[in-house]
Amino acid sequence: MKKKLLSTLLCVSMVASLVVGCGSKENTSEEKASDSETTTLTMWLPPLDDDTEGNFKKLLADWEKENNCTVEMELIPWANYEEKWSTGLSGGDIPDIGYMYAEMYPTYISAGAVADLTDLVTEDDYNEYLYIDRGEMMGGLYGIPIVTGVPFVLYYNQDILDSLNETAPETWEDFARICEKATQDTDGDGKIDQYGYAVGLNSGDMSNLYMLNSYIYSLLWQAGGDIYADDLKSAAFNSDAGVEAIEFFKSLQPYMPENVMSLSGTDAFSTVFGAGKAAFGVTRSSQSHETTFANDYPDLNWDYVTSLKHKDYGTFGAADCLSVMTASENQELAFDLIKYITSAEFMTEYHKVAPGAPLTASEEYVGDAKMERIVTEDRDKWRPLQVGPCGSEILENYAAHIQSIMEGKMGVKEALDESAAFADETLDEYWADNE
Repeated sequence: MKKKLLSTLLCVSMVASLVVGCGSKENTSEEKASDSETTTLTMWLPPLDDDTEGNFKKLLADWEKENNCTVEMELIPWANYEEKWSTGLSGGDIPDIGYMYAEMYPTYISAGAVADLTDLVTEDDYNEYLYIDRGEMMGGLYGIPIVTGVPFVLYYNQDILDSLNETAPETWEDFARICEKATQDTDGDGKIDQYGYAVGLNSGDMSNLYMLNSYIYSLLWQAGGDIYADDLKSAAFNSDAGVEAIEFFKSLQPYMPENVMSLSGTDAFSTVFGAGKAAFGVTRSSQSHETTFANDYPDLNWDYVTSLKHKDYGTFGAADCLSVMTASENQELAFDLIKYITSAEFMTEYHKVAPGAPLTASEEYVGDAKMERIVTEDRDKWRPLQVGPCGSEILENYAAHIQSIMEGKMGVKEALDESAAFADETLDEYWADNE
């Protein structure tokens, strides 16, 4: 999803007093609304479909009646989503429930604005809610996933692979071999017109982090690396595994389009891979891709690999969550609402209008059959971003250094060490204020 990340939020240690007194004020979280009182819960969301508020309100009617509660939703455009939160927190005006993604959490957890739900969940919840562990971060459980199961995956052109007598790649070695073989001048004019890997490293109309989502996190995790050390106090992406990942990515550059640095990632997928000019392309998956690709790329004979394997599997899949704010005076009721929204009862109906991965063991899959294995047999091959302090600032710097590598301006180890030094200094400042 398009997320405009605002660096003004990053690494700010906000005092909890900013959030005291906001949220709904009808009851305490321990009180039940009386028959004569209606509790109001407020919730901030980005647009998740063409009519998120209308679709949600219809499905919430029974819950509102049962709990004598009115749910007031505010839909905030993606373009200024974090700005709205920053302004709300600074002014002491945030909702009972908020939709958050990984890059947002460190600031709000550090500010004491997000409630730790650890004591509210049960063993039964962990058995029922399939992705609940992906809301665990920075020492607590701070969210219940609502949007997940749409990881970035590696699509391949079956016709090109057939022409090369190749099958779908499983390892880095398979992938590199096929990329090299697929990169050809097919019409004999002396120019490459078919590529191994449709990559675009220009951010285009997306955040610069789109490059990391599409191409880099997968290789980093497959190599056995990560962004942060386990204690979140230093960078880990310049480790041996991190260097190996970027060296491998760099080695694939001869098989990418010549305009890789000016081509956006989304355009690389649509105009190169989608046009049948590359063996491989990466984009965020969707439960409806079999349907949409038939319309968008009618001549493309495609399939996908959820994740290659090197030392491990791994590709980026968001786990955007609903979270309870500490300022809410109805935290238990707010948590009950989150559980209801992510339950099979709600999501079975919602996913009919907005296809998505089943969030619970009780929900049946709704979507194109071809895409189902992403959320069944391949569910452990993708993961959300490691949540750590100063995330967007560190990751933007990391992305910029990778671009410098791909432009030939810096060596891999040199660039990663320089970016890690920036990250470590930033983290030192953060922890000095937050320990």
